[in-house]
Amino acid sequence: QVQLVESGGGLVQAGGSLRLSCAASGGTFTSYHIAWFRQVPGKEREFVATIPRNGDSQWYAAAVKGRFTISRDNSNNTAYLQMDSLSPEDTAVYYCAADRFSYGRSESSYQYWGQGTQVTVSS
Repeated sequence: QVQLVESGGGLVQAGGSLRLSCAASGGTFTSYHIAWFRQVPGKEREFVATIPRNGDSQWYAAAVKGRFTISRDNSNNTAYLQMDSLSPEDTAVYYCAADRFSYGRSESSYQYWGQGTQVTVSS
């Protein structure tokens, strides 16, 4: 089992930027595919981005493509989500997720989840 802890959320103005971090422990980080999801209370979690074990490719939801960048640093067991050109529609709790065997755009693809970090974008 791997434990995931997100950080870096906060309050920003529209058009601003944030970088979220996902620190992993308790497992072999390079064994896990990583994804970011976001969720507004009362709604289903929404796929944001995913990156495979070796970080050799990245996939994004259409709503964030061109504005967000997912990356990972296997030397320090951390994944990142760089968020630029933020808008109020990006306001949500952002979750880091990991899975040993698969990756994709569905939350069911990921076994392990962090507790989330709040991102609020003001207009």
